[in-house]
Amino acid sequence: MHPTIHTVTQRITERSRATRQDYLGRMNELSARSPHRSSLSCGNLAHGFAACNQSDKNTLKLMNKANVAMVSAYNDMLSAHQPYATFPDIIREAAHGMGSVAQFAGGTPAMCDGVTQGQPGMELSLFSRDTIAMSTAIALSHNMFDATLLLGICDKIVPGLLIGALSFGYLPTILIPAGPMPSGLPNKEKQRIRQLYAEGKIGKDELLEAESKSYHSPGTCTFYGTANSNQLLVEVMGLHLPGAAFVHPNTPLRDQLTRTATEQVIRISRPHNGELGLGDMVDEKSIVNALVALLVTGGSTNHTLHWVAIARAAGIIIDWNDYAELSTVVPSMTRIYPNGEEDVNAFHDAGGTPFLIRELLEGGYLHNDVETVVGHGLERYTLMPELEGEKLVWQPAREKSLYPDVLSNAAEAFAPDGGLKVLDGNLGRGVIKVSAVAREHHRIEAPAVVFNDQNELKTAFDAGELNMDCIVVVRFQGPRSNGMPELHKLTPYLGVLQDRGFKVGLVTDGRMSGASGKVPAAIHVYPEAFEGGALARVQNGDLICLDADKGVLSIILDEAEFTAREPAKPDLSAYHKGYGRELFGWMRRVVSTPEEGASVFGDQPPG
Repeated sequence: MHPTIHTVTQRITERSRATRQDYLGRMNELSARSPHRSSLSCGNLAHGFAACNQSDKNTLKLMNKANVAMVSAYNDMLSAHQPYATFPDIIREAAHGMGSVAQFAGGTPAMCDGVTQGQPGMELSLFSRDTIAMSTAIALSHNMFDATLLLGICDKIVPGLLIGALSFGYLPTILIPAGPMPSGLPNKEKQRIRQLYAEGKIGKDELLEAESKSYHSPGTCTFYGTANSNQLLVEVMGLHLPGAAFVHPNTPLRDQLTRTATEQVIRISRPHNGELGLGDMVDEKSIVNALVALLVTGGSTNHTLHWVAIARAAGIIIDWNDYAELSTVVPSMTRIYPNGEEDVNAFHDAGGTPFLIRELLEGGYLHNDVETVVGHGLERYTLMPELEGEKLVWQPAREKSLYPDVLSNAAEAFAPDGGLKVLDGNLGRGVIKVSAVAREHHRIEAPAVVFNDQNELKTAFDAGELNMDCIVVVRFQGPRSNGMPELHKLTPYLGVLQDRGFKVGLVTDGRMSGASGKVPAAIHVYPEAFEGGALARVQNGDLICLDADKGVLSIILDEAEFTAREPAKPDLSAYHKGYGRELFGWMRRVVSTPEEGASVFGDQPPG
């Protein structure tokens, strides 16, 4: 084990000792009462299986047979989740084959950030995670179940499902992905057309044609954003079947993986003498493994929020310093768009997650001694699934990467570090991802151009007011201000400015999404402007230093003069009503800081 990985893991373990023990104690108490159907009254149980066929009713009367809860984020709006329409029937059939029952326990909301980017609905996006967590808990609250299958993929959905399921962490749980869509328009071409549109050189028809060729079928979007980062991290935590993350939907292999996941969650359930639940598998070592996987692949910056919240749901306390210290030693081993030109399909074909895990285990970057849904030891995840006829088998990962420019080995990594940095200074504390940022852009010192609304930037860009070296400050975008929307709509404009030869950066208390790319962006900055943070006192023309190498985010101004300024207090009422935003006011009022997971469940683990 690499000494830094060991040190960070030990620090997290010590920091979390009390909260983790409290969590495990609660899970052990709940586990001792299972199977929970035995505690239900006759009226309770009759309600629980009233709609079942007689065979399932007979099975559910027996406490030594498993009942599997399906919690699904299916809807037709998300291409990644539309394939889940057919999964319940596959799961029920597989459960019956094991002499068990599977019930659709509940659905969760699942919004598409791709649809809501730059729209009012995006201001509900972050809070949808905790809403999903609560709806998952409601789905599992009937005490009818011995195991759980979570059907979800995208941005806030997998974290929300995990947070909710961890409240029932005594139940064995497997996440079932649906897989990415086939590759469409090359990502570099998509980016080129977006920038042409931002410059006014092409119209909406051409842009829509390009976008439709990029996002063109059922399945996850193929760039390496938050959704696909979710899948990789969950697999490295041992919560998928090995090699399951990036198999296409609506294929025989995908359907067989779904059947096998159902059979496996039944095998590890208490009626089949299983002893471990989700809360046992999500421990300090598996959380560190997830952070390593995030860093080694240049994954989504959203996970500096989401995995903090997931860890806290299991009684584990992590912070951005843990990410940053791991990032100094974890090599960068992938080049997947936006950190490269190819997509997750090329990554999977090159060797995928099994190859990556084997390389990281051999290099001492991952903990092998963890519990997974297929048994003890992460080496079980160095295998890739395939079909032999109708039989699912696992073969060892490729010896060599098929595309070494997409997936390298640990000894020949693209960079010696993970490219995620923590920034501190008199403007606050935030994070920056530099894995796709050219070295010459890691440090920028330039005058500020300040906006209180992301739409103001386009107006200034169109007017030619940004044709200069500048650090764009987009503030009042934090969780307490307007729900902390992603600001990915800004990317084409900032990219154009950089391509014109200007030094340009972004500083914001909002998010920049898993598609953050070549422009240096200090994001998640807190204290946020709405809370009187330093960003609220920045004025146009102030000189700002954004230094990713030294971890500095500062305004170059006399401290007394800066502190004496009256903070800006724009009218934000327009962002708090309409499109359902009025329903989330209580969340804006109680949400924690980004480094605490931007969670409405408080600054301590729920409980």
